[in-house]
Amino acid sequence: MIWRKTGDHHSLGDCDADVSHGCQRVIKVTGRLSEAMSRDEKNKLRNQVLEMFDHAYQNYMDHAYPADELMPLTCRGRVRGLEPSRGDIDDALGRFSLTLIDTLDTLALLNKTVEFEEAVRRVVADVRLDNDIVVSVFETNIRVLGGLLGGHSMAVMLKESGRMLWYKDELLHMAKDLGLRLLPAFNTSSGLPYPRVNLRYGVRGPETRTGTETDTCTACAGTIILEFAALSRFTGDPTFEAHARRALDFLWEKRQRNSNLVGTTINIHSGEWVRRDSGVGAGIDSYYEYLMKAYILLGDDQFLQRFNTHYASIMKYISQPPLLLDVHIHKPLLPARTWMDSLLAFFPGLQVLKGDIRPAIETHEMLYQVTKKHNFLPEAFTTDFRVHWAQHPLRPEFAESTYFLYKATRDPYYLEVGRTILENLNRFARVPCGFAAMKDVRTGSHEDRMDSFFLAEMFKYLFLLFAEEEDLPFNVEDYVFTTEAHLLPLSLSTASNSQVPPVVNNVAVEELDDSNFEWTCPNTRLLFPDPAFPRNLREPIRSAVDKSCPRPTTHREPGMGRPPLRAQDFMANNPEHLELLRRMGVSLIHLKDGRVQLVQHATQAVSAVAAEDGMRFMQEMMELSSQQQKEQLPPRAVQIVSHPFFGRVVLTAGPAQFGMDLSKSSSGVRGYVTVAEPYNGCSELSNGEIVAGRIALLQRGQCMFAEKARHIQKAGAIGGIVIDDNEGSSSDTAPLFQMAGDGRNTDDVTLPLLFLFHKEGNILLEALKEYREVEVLLSDKARDRGTDRAEEEDCSTEEKDQTSPASSEPVDQSQATTQEQSTDDSVVGQEPAEGLSSYVPVDVGEEPAVDGDSSSQSVDSLMADWQEDLEAFKQMENDEL
Repeated sequence: MIWRKTGDHHSLGDCDADVSHGCQRVIKVTGRLSEAMSRDEKNKLRNQVLEMFDHAYQNYMDHAYPADELMPLTCRGRVRGLEPSRGDIDDALGRFSLTLIDTLDTLALLNKTVEFEEAVRRVVADVRLDNDIVVSVFETNIRVLGGLLGGHSMAVMLKESGRMLWYKDELLHMAKDLGLRLLPAFNTSSGLPYPRVNLRYGVRGPETRTGTETDTCTACAGTIILEFAALSRFTGDPTFEAHARRALDFLWEKRQRNSNLVGTTINIHSGEWVRRDSGVGAGIDSYYEYLMKAYILLGDDQFLQRFNTHYASIMKYISQPPLLLDVHIHKPLLPARTWMDSLLAFFPGLQVLKGDIRPAIETHEMLYQVTKKHNFLPEAFTTDFRVHWAQHPLRPEFAESTYFLYKATRDPYYLEVGRTILENLNRFARVPCGFAAMKDVRTGSHEDRMDSFFLAEMFKYLFLLFAEEEDLPFNVEDYVFTTEAHLLPLSLSTASNSQVPPVVNNVAVEELDDSNFEWTCPNTRLLFPDPAFPRNLREPIRSAVDKSCPRPTTHREPGMGRPPLRAQDFMANNPEHLELLRRMGVSLIHLKDGRVQLVQHATQAVSAVAAEDGMRFMQEMMELSSQQQKEQLPPRAVQIVSHPFFGRVVLTAGPAQFGMDLSKSSSGVRGYVTVAEPYNGCSELSNGEIVAGRIALLQRGQCMFAEKARHIQKAGAIGGIVIDDNEGSSSDTAPLFQMAGDGRNTDDVTLPLLFLFHKEGNILLEALKEYREVEVLLSDKARDRGTDRAEEEDCSTEEKDQTSPASSEPVDQSQATTQEQSTDDSVVGQEPAEGLSSYVPVDVGEEPAVDGDSSSQSVDSLMADWQEDLEAFKQMENDEL
């Protein structure tokens, strides 16, 4: 492949591979790379994509429009301000029918011309952009401005073919209106935009909740050029493109000159890097993407030169095939973290555009193996391919790279990858009112969320993957895909931009190094002389992932006369267990209070014998639940009694079913806390001499609770506190749990072990960080506050009635049985050895009784004090920062 530099724009030489967005022609690779998929099978999968899109789109239109997004679990629209705030996520919502605008060009691509025309009429008639609401500049640009421009491109294309003759550039006029509303965000000395802007009032300081931010992410500032340049080329107004170029120029100037890498977060006023870690995932991803695609769309050689400079550094420091690991920009040989985020899944697709196919195949295969283990890519996963953050908001980046690799290699293997994506979406994410994001990929729990990018991107790439050329209403190779998969015509490269100045912000145009023009478009005849070459690249990676995180041993198929899965072994975060439940006709439903409910429908089992196995499993679950209910313990208290707390801070803790029973101790266990090493407590402690005589702090995960207790007891600890590693979990919002043993005799454990959720545990860790010597009291309930020592209470407190956490009730008298199992979303996802069956919920309303001045204090008073303490710790944390 040869790029010809012709003045201010580019033209393409003969292409040997179809990699989309520039090098566009298809080749027929000699030899069979994988077993070919028949045309009938491809058509079947293409039609399945269309059916799934209809399910998602129609439910949005029926239940949500004109709201910005669909809430697929509650079957209603998400209107900002009427639903509980989700923080920064809601900055994408602007009361401008986000999902409809984002979906416009998807409708056109999928041959839904009637629906597209109706959608355009709705947008023109209904959508208002002058709303008094603060939105993300980045999200509004890629989703709304990009959606309007993509819709305009499609409308113009249809008008030229004789349809939509009524269209008079209404979407383009709206796009310019929106562009003008975003421009005030760029009024900074650096040219980097403020991260947020008020659609009606622009940037006017605190009164409009804008203009006070100092930091923005690199991707937020560097993912503007395609939409703004297209707007300038469409309208002839150079202002938009000039501002986008100025922001890119500033980011380029601020790169770390030795490593040629950029950080994740930058100060928009000073240009100082706030976060100096660098990778290709969240916070940076689309900055690199837009440098390459800006060259393809606009034909400016400078963008390609900058991209190639960055890419060389990425491959030198960040790429460790098949991994892509963050590093520090000033010390690029030093890893910045031990996990990867799912947004980097776009990068193999970008490598295809670059022409670097081998690492694209390797990284994509690693991502595919992680997907096969968890059904979806977790939001973050560790270098040994285990879940780090368990959410999955139906992101399309993996499907995007799958499409690009198929276009470049024509290997049918990638069609099978696409089939897997389709099947997982239908099996795990599909709900009656659309598709719901996964709250936890290990348990299959849902979140009431269907982001607009699901319709804008996922179905575009999947449709293109399975569609034949004659299925497409236009030649997609005449367009470039934005990061939100909106279609911008390559003809814009020759459109007038009214002479955007070549020097912006005193940054001179640099002399180009022609050596950086290598690796543009791949010639797959040369790359793949052996048809088995891609497969040979994938095999070692598949083996490496299996070795690091082996798949569970395959159970005998259900239906062989005895249950293949015993109730006491069941773990709701084990994908294989969930699959066995499905085969037995048992489904798992997540309840609002955090527990799960098991329901069996015999007719949904794979066989009559499997249905019988399911009935036996359900009976075992009821017996197990009944037993756990009898063993249920009330919550315990961790009271900080040292200076300056003196017992005023009381943390609600979960008990253990083994070890010292604090309810039988009149004084509890009092001692100073220290962090165990290793923090997970899953092996013999290396700081045993420090732990001896103290209460050890442990992190949840990686081994059984009883094993942790044995290790700290061996080191001489007098007690232990396990702290949840699930960030954000709190006893405020989640039921408390008691820790069960490991199935063995635990009589050897004699010290007390308590469990704190992340929020409460963090208070204790912050206190230890600030005061070094922190003394706590572990007890069944807190002692007198404001005294130097906790004394025995003079009066007993009547125990509250326990609410049963498990019950059985009929769902379908003839075919179903229900059973609630003890678990909670806030603590799901521990390693299998510590499974969810290790916990039994305690009524969330039960707080430890606390006495004061020889009389019981009210719950309101306790909560007021607790909030006061929490605010004090927040201030302490701010002071540290």
